[in-house]
Amino acid sequence: MEDLLFRALIVEEYEPNKFRRFLGTKRLSELPEGNVLIKVLYSSLNYKDALSARGHKGITRKYPHTPGIDASGIVVESNSEKFNPGDEVLVTGYDLGMNTSGGFGQYIRVPDSWVVPLPKNLTLLESMVYGTAGFTAGLCVFEIQRKGIEPNDGKILVTGATGGVGSLAIAILSKIGYYVVASTGKLDRKDFLTELGAKEIIHRSEVYDTTGKPLLPRRWSAVVDNVGGVTLSTAIRSTEYDGVVACVGLVESEKLELTVYPFILRGVTLAGIDSAETKMEKRLRIWEYLSTDWKINLNKIYREVSLDQLDSEIEKILNGNQIGRVVINLWK
Repeated sequence: MEDLLFRALIVEEYEPNKFRRFLGTKRLSELPEGNVLIKVLYSSLNYKDALSARGHKGITRKYPHTPGIDASGIVVESNSEKFNPGDEVLVTGYDLGMNTSGGFGQYIRVPDSWVVPLPKNLTLLESMVYGTAGFTAGLCVFEIQRKGIEPNDGKILVTGATGGVGSLAIAILSKIGYYVVASTGKLDRKDFLTELGAKEIIHRSEVYDTTGKPLLPRRWSAVVDNVGGVTLSTAIRSTEYDGVVACVGLVESEKLELTVYPFILRGVTLAGIDSAETKMEKRLRIWEYLSTDWKINLNKIYREVSLDQLDSEIEKILNGNQIGRVVINLWK
């Protein structure tokens, strides 16, 4: 294939530890090695993307760089037996958008071991409404069900409820019959959370206990926590006997302070959720669930933007103002 020029968001380190981002052009020859070249039609915006776009060297070591940990599109070149030109595919996680040129460019080149065939019940757009956030939410639901938690076992708490993982977790859990309590600092978004399926909406201060008590009154059969810190500690200490807490994020803090008592007296399980390195067999299974039994009404949960609008959306997510999901149409 000729050495095409294509549009991409580029983040540049113009002075040591000083960064700027702009829409520019790249050539196919600038893409890394890989045996599958994909024309990216859609991507989505995640908190990790925003950190990379800001110059976070814990996410991306070398600049200039194109972020975007999610991409869906069409195979245009393949040296893989698994994929042929014209195949509709998606990629989430692994090193995409971290140190490998990502989905905020109109083309990516990746190893075939990263590529997932588009599930037959999803469109390329829908797959990016889910993206890493939806896949991560799916992993949380999988852990809750694997623990044997059923809808009649009690309430499930979702913290950071208006974010990508939180909103999708609420929608999936409510669809399959669970009673979901949404915790948020954005009580002005009650209507959004109710529409997703949350039965109760509480202020995040209600799950922020700083007393240091090793155990708190039991409230939750399971928890999906997106924020970490005191909130995660509070959630663990107030989880029912034999419950499970899925730990996803660190928006509040990466620190966790508590005793072992919730684990040895109540049998609480703390399940760490990492979507980037999920093995392909499990990855395919989760995507199958997301496209069938767990498939939700995705129309009410996302906004579609162009590459030209992406910079302002990055600022929104960094400032904690993103609601639901943002999907980028790379050719809009």
